[in-house]
Amino acid sequence: MTSKKTFYITTTLPYVNSDPHVGFAGEIIRADIIARYHQLLGEEVFFNTGTDEHGLKIYRNALEAKEEVQSYVDCFAERFRGLKNLLGISDEVNFIRTTDEKHIDAAKKFWELCDKNGFIYKKNYEVKYCVGCELEKTDSELAEGVCPIHLNLKIELISEENYFFKFSDFQEKLLKMYEEKKNFVVPDFRFNEIKSFVSQGLEDFSISRLKNKMPWGVAVPNDDEQVMYVWFDALVSYVSALDWPNDIEKLEKFWGTSNSPKAIQYGGKDNLRQQSAMWQAMLMAADLPNSKQIVIGGFINTGGKKMSKSLGNVIDPYKVVEEYSTEALRYFMARECSPFEDSDFTMERFKEAYNANLANGLGNLVSRILKMSETNLDKPVELEDKKLPPEFCGCLNNFEIQKAADFIWKEIGSVDLLIQQEQPFKVIKEHKETGELMIRNLVHRLHDIACMLQIFLPETAKTIFLAIADNKMPEKPLFPRKE
Repeated sequence: MTSKKTFYITTTLPYVNSDPHVGFAGEIIRADIIARYHQLLGEEVFFNTGTDEHGLKIYRNALEAKEEVQSYVDCFAERFRGLKNLLGISDEVNFIRTTDEKHIDAAKKFWELCDKNGFIYKKNYEVKYCVGCELEKTDSELAEGVCPIHLNLKIELISEENYFFKFSDFQEKLLKMYEEKKNFVVPDFRFNEIKSFVSQGLEDFSISRLKNKMPWGVAVPNDDEQVMYVWFDALVSYVSALDWPNDIEKLEKFWGTSNSPKAIQYGGKDNLRQQSAMWQAMLMAADLPNSKQIVIGGFINTGGKKMSKSLGNVIDPYKVVEEYSTEALRYFMARECSPFEDSDFTMERFKEAYNANLANGLGNLVSRILKMSETNLDKPVELEDKKLPPEFCGCLNNFEIQKAADFIWKEIGSVDLLIQQEQPFKVIKEHKETGELMIRNLVHRLHDIACMLQIFLPETAKTIFLAIADNKMPEKPLFPRKE
C-alpha cells in the first residue's frame, strides 16, 4: 500500500497584544484554502497556526493593563483560537502557543544546537529598535526617524550586553539556496527584494534581552540573566508544532528533508526578512532542512490606510461574520483581495461585492437551477466525481487564489448566461425530453462548481451537494440580499 503524499503549511503566529483583525483573518483563510486544496488532492496535510506570546510589546501592554502577563496572553490567545470556527478553518488545523511547554523546550534545544555549532556569541551593543516590529532598525530603514510601518511609535535606543546570532555567516549560503530554488519566495517581486537585501551584506542580530529589563520570554539555556529575543523563539514554533526535537520521524514526514523540503510558510510583507532569510539561516545553523516555499501577502488596508489599533480603523472579523456570515468573509478575502498586493477593505465595498457576487451571483444561480430540477425532474441527477480543471489547479499550485476564485465565478457567469440564452424552463413545456436533458446538464455544471467551491466556501458547497442529492431547493437562500 502506497503511503499518502504529505503537505505542510503554516501561517505566521500573530502577536496577542490585541484582538484579531481582518488582516490576519485574510492570511489564515488563504492558508486554509491551500490546505483544503491539498486535502482534496488526497494528501495528508499538517496545517499550523497559533499565537506568538512573548516580547517587549506584549510585556508592556500587560503592565499597562495592570494584568499578570500570562493571564493577559491567555485571554487574547482564546480570541485567536476562536478564529478556527469563526472563519470555517479546517478541523485538522493545529494551534500552537509559544507559551506551550513543548514549544519552550524546543526553543531551548534549538538555541543549544545553534550555540554548539558556533553561531551564537555574546557582546555589548547599541541599536535603534522598533517595538512595533520587534526588530532592530538601521537609519536607512527609518523615515524621518520613525518606522514607516509603526508611525505612532518612537524608535528606542537599546544599549546592553546580549547574545547574537551569526547572521553574517550565511550570506553566501542563502544566496546559493535562492539560486537553486527559483521560486523559493512567492511572488517574484518579493523574492527580488530579499535577494537584494541579502546581497547587500548581513549583520549579526541580537537574540536575547536582559531579564531584569524584559523578563517575559523563554529563558536562555545556562544564563539566568537573559531571555530569548521574541523572533528567535517564535520562528521555532514551525518545527515545535511537529513535536521536534522529540519526534524526528514526524518532522521528516511533514517538514521534509534537505533533499525533499515540504514546508510552505504564509506571511505578510512585513515578515519577508524574518521568514525567508533569518529563519532560513537559523535552520541552517541548527542543521535542519530549509523551508520549501515562502508565500508573502500584502496588507489589508481600510480606506487606503493600514489598519491600526492606534488609528481606530481596525475591522473586527467577529463583527463582519455576525452581520454577513463566515462564507461571505471567506469569499471576500479569496476573490476581492489580492493574494500578494495590498488590498482595501471597507464595509461599503464588502456589501457591494456580497450582493453582486454572492446574493445575485452564486445564490441566485443555485436557486434557479435547483428550482428547475425539483419542479421538472422526478429523481435526483446521478453524478460522478470529476477531476478539478487543470487551469484551476494551476492557479492554486502557484498560490494565485484570486485567479482560482475568478475561474469559479467565470463558470458561474457562463452557466447563468446559458440559462438566459437557452431558457430550459420554456423548452421543457414544449419538448419535455430535451428540456430535461438541458436541466440535468445544468445540475452537472452546478455540481462541478460546488466541487471547486468546497475549497473556498465549504459550507456553501456542502449545502449545494445535499440539495442536488435531495433534488430540492435549499430551504433558505444561500446569501440573502443586504439592503
